[in-house]
Amino acid sequence: SMATIKDIARAAQVSPATVSRILNQDMTLNVTPETRQKVLDTAREMHYVKKNRPPRSQFTMGIVQWFSAQEEINDSYYLTIRQGIEDYCKNRGIHVIRTYKADVGYEDLLKDVDGLICIGKFCPEEIAMLRNITDRILFLDMPVADTDVTTITLDFDQAVTLVLSYLYEKGHRKIGFLSGREYLGNNQLFPDERPDIFTGFCRKMGLEYEPYLLEESFSSDSGYRMMNTLIEKGSLPDAVFAASDLIAIGALKALTEQGYRVPQDIALVGFDDLSITSFTSPPLTTVHAPTYEMGHYGAQILHQFKNPGNSCAMKIKLPCYLVERESC
Repeated sequence: SMATIKDIARAAQVSPATVSRILNQDMTLNVTPETRQKVLDTAREMHYVKKNRPPRSQFTMGIVQWFSAQEEINDSYYLTIRQGIEDYCKNRGIHVIRTYKADVGYEDLLKDVDGLICIGKFCPEEIAMLRNITDRILFLDMPVADTDVTTITLDFDQAVTLVLSYLYEKGHRKIGFLSGREYLGNNQLFPDERPDIFTGFCRKMGLEYEPYLLEESFSSDSGYRMMNTLIEKGSLPDAVFAASDLIAIGALKALTEQGYRVPQDIALVGFDDLSITSFTSPPLTTVHAPTYEMGHYGAQILHQFKNPGNSCAMKIKLPCYLVERESC
């Protein structure tokens, strides 16, 4: 005769309800992985067949990270976005397929996903290719002009204005901006909105900024070089806004080495709120970017809205806030 849930429960020494929930992939059930495995093994050994219940199809979430796995380790901004996605999925038993654009043949791994989240900067050809995989697609940290595509980005206008208003209120009238460049898949420069927002604010408020505007890459090395360039010019601004915490940390090292005191001689503000910024000397005032939430919201929208594209695509902007520490 056919094995029943009660038979499996007896053999595995757990309650029938537990067997039922495990066989139905109920991820809210609090059991040890060993118990879960034992029930599944027992069911297989007893050739248990589910009766007249269609198998619960599991949602599969694809992730494409524009960074390679190695780069992602070096820049936790994008890592945190991915963690937000994966935590959402883990808590709901959603299957995740994680890919990196740098990996050969990453598209093939994604062909059966139910939804696709793309993190970072993609060129138009890549966007078209990704949209071919599934309609249920969403881009994080990348504005996509197409009104059919849902995107979640940071509100850079709000963030930059917040920092500059803060520095202005502190009496700073000469303000530098150290930023980085990011490149799309076709080696085209990705247009960061922040330098334009920065210069617009400075012009409006009559601040001096032209001699203090540098752009290289989003790394500590780069921040170190750019700040040394400003120091060598012989005239420093009152304050420097760095477009990432890594840039700010490099800049801080250059200033400290040359005998400048932060914030007494020059104020410094970062962007991202990486955990290390609590431990620099002095601890870094920075903009908190809600990257984890960006990933978490993205996964939620993709999972819960049957059709986030087409009829009801959303353009979501997340506000940032200032974390005041001691570098200003």
